Formats: sequence, C-alpha cells, structure tokens
Amino acid sequence: MGSVSLVTQTSVRPDAAEEFARWQGETSKVIAGFAGFIEQRLMPPNPPLQVDWVILQRFASLETAKAWLGSTERQSRIEGIVALLIGRDDVHIVKDDASAARSSPVSAVISTRVKPGQAAAYLKWEQKIAAAQSKAQGLQGYRFEPPVPGIQEDYVAILRFDSQANLTTWLESPERQRLVEEAAPLTAEFHTRMTQSGFEQWFRDVTPEGLPPPAAWKMNMIVLLTLYPVVFLWGVLVGTPLLAKQLNLDFPLALFIGNAFSVCLTSVMVPWTAQRLAWWLSPKRGTATRTNLMGAGLLVAVYAIMIVVFLKAF
Repeated sequence: MGSVSLVTQTSVRPDAAEEFARWQGETSKVIAGFAGFIEQRLMPPNPPLQVDWVILQRFASLETAKAWLGSTERQSRIEGIVALLIGRDDVHIVKDDASAARSSPVSAVISTRVKPGQAAAYLKWEQKIAAAQSKAQGLQGYRFEPPVPGIQEDYVAILRFDSQANLTTWLESPERQRLVEEAAPLTAEFHTRMTQSGFEQWFRDVTPEGLPPPAAWKMNMIVLLTLYPVVFLWGVLVGTPLLAKQLNLDFPLALFIGNAFSVCLTSVMVPWTAQRLAWWLSPKRGTATRTNLMGAGLLVAVYAIMIVVFLKAF
C-alpha cells in the first residue's frame, strides 16, 4: 500500500487553543520516535472555512499507522486532552497521495457511516455522485477510502478544489443536495469538515485566475526566505538582549512573543515577496523548466548571502 497519512480533525474549546497547541507540541516529541513515522503537520483553525484543528501524520505503511493508533503512548496522550475538546475527533487513514490537506488549497473531508447491509447500495450511489462532481468547476482531485477494519468505521471521501468559492458552489449545488438526499436511507451518519492548507492564502494575489496555486516547494522556499531573517534578527536584537536578559522572561513566554511577531511580519512580507517573484511562481508555458531553475538558484544564492552576512555581522 505504501505510505499513508492519518488525518485528524478535532474541535477545541476556544479558551483552550493555546493549551492544545502546547499539548500537540509535546505529542510531536512522542510520535517522532515511533517506528515508521515520517512527518507531522499541524494546521490551526482558519475561519470561516476551516473551524477545526487538522493534524496530518505520515507513516511508512498502514501497519505502522495502525500501530500508532493502538499504542499505549497515543492512548496516554489522548487521556490528557479530552477535557479540551468539543465532540469527537475524526481520524481517517488515507493513502499518502490522498492527503488533500497537503496538496490542495481547500478540501472537504466527508465521513459517512453506512447502515448494516447497505454497503453495496452505498457503493453504487458513490459512483453516481463521483461522476456528477467530476464536472464541478475547480475540482482538482477526489479520493474515496473504504473503512479500515478495527480502525476506521466510516467511508471517507476527500474532495480537493482550487478555491473555497468553487468548493462551496459544489457542496451547495442543487444536484449534490439531491444526491445526498437520495443516499439518506443508506447512511446512519454523515458529516463534512473543511481544511485549508497553510501558505496558499499568502499567494492568491499572484496566482493567475483559473490556474492552480504555485508548487508547494516554491511556496516553502519563499516562506523560508522571509522567515529566516525575521527570526534571526528578532532573536539577536530583541529576544535575547531584551526579553531574556533585561525582562528575564521565561523561555516559553519569550518564544511565544517571538513567534507571534514572526507570524505577523511574515504574513506581510510573504505576499510582498511573492509579487516580485510571480514570474517564477507561475512560469509561462514552454519556459517552466528554465524559469524554475533560475528562480530556485536565485533563492539559494540569497540564502547563502544572508548566512554569510549574519555570520560576519553577529
């Protein structure tokens, strides 16, 4: 089956967001040493589209993902967080390339629990709605995952769209509403949750209409280009001399202040930088390979220059 991802969507009490983030950071340290673990990504709520916390955890195989889900380490971590949550978690296992939240600007994760004896009829219905939504504007991908015995009782459908507007248009369309009503006698439970990936909102203004967002590796390179000097200069000029030495703040508090400043400034600098690198983010047809190499080379050169300057200056 290859690598898989655990997609966990959970609602957290508004007053417990900071505590949940700390808990998740501690959990990351636990899972990092677990056999088969590859990477983790945490996406905080992004209202109004995404109201849940979304946690993506990649594993080398289905077996290692299932081992983590059933491990005593995970159970002990969950016991310490129940009081912070609202309702139940949604935990889905999907093939690695099906992780919609990692590869598309906006996604819908639809969980359906089918009534006993109705699986065959539900699968026929699923083929019908898949055919209908294949014509929806902005659809970038669709995955349908069956239950995993002993782990996941629901059927999971993941819809990937290029924009919130196109996803909403399809979800609220009369055609889809009619199909959902048609499936009602077959299902015991049905609900939809939205996810939106982390950086795409900073690049919307440089993405030509009708085209997909820039490649993830390009967005990551631009975020690094702006984040590195911000974090470095804050630490050298403010964090260490002022917060740590003069104000004598505890490290967790000083780190939080620094992160808050960095996020705010980066959210301004990334779109500004993206505008000037629009030629690289969305290259013209026929020149993509050359343009991609030129842009990547330019950014790598800037990285090197910053490192050399900071080494000599500080």
